[in-house]
Amino acid sequence: MRKVLIIGVGGIGSYLAPVLDKTGLYDITIADPDDLEDKNFLYQNYSKPKFLLQENKKKVAQLDMLKANKVGFPILTQQQLMGFDLIVCCADNLDVRRLVYRQGFQEDCKNKWLDLRAQGRNGALISYLTDVKFSETFLTGPEGSFSCQGENFNETNDPKKLQFTHVAIAGYGAQWIQRWFDGDEVSDKIIINI
Repeated sequence: MRKVLIIGVGGIGSYLAPVLDKTGLYDITIADPDDLEDKNFLYQNYSKPKFLLQENKKKVAQLDMLKANKVGFPILTQQQLMGFDLIVCCADNLDVRRLVYRQGFQEDCKNKWLDLRAQGRNGALISYLTDVKFSETFLTGPEGSFSCQGENFNETNDPKKLQFTHVAIAGYGAQWIQRWFDGDEVSDKIIINI
């Protein structure tokens, strides 16, 4: 079984986890400490009626149809990243990404990783295969958490301003993961602007 850790099941991870789970090929662990909020339903892969019926409001609890192992605590240490064939970062937080990137690059990588991200119309798939010289560029941006919908979206929640790049990146990520586990050639990074 292919052991995968998915960090973050918001905009990207809430689409990626079910797609991988349906194949039956993956032993998935999901890590996300966040509660599901009203503002998330517009662009994340959750059902509001189901949410309203459950007491546990954690995102990982809302994905109960998955066979995945679910942990509602944050990933904060190197030790938490051990024991997986692939770490997939879908978190909206630079501190978590920095922790993942510290696993290394190319042949110096201790634990193989894939970083999936979106912000507005922009998206990126970045893997441990990328040259380390790009790491500083990929780790710049706003500190703390930010929406895959881009700046100010969560303030307005206007459906006309909704972006879908996060769904595209989840699809790119699923395809990359399938090919990587099959030993096929994969891109070190993909940057898109739709």
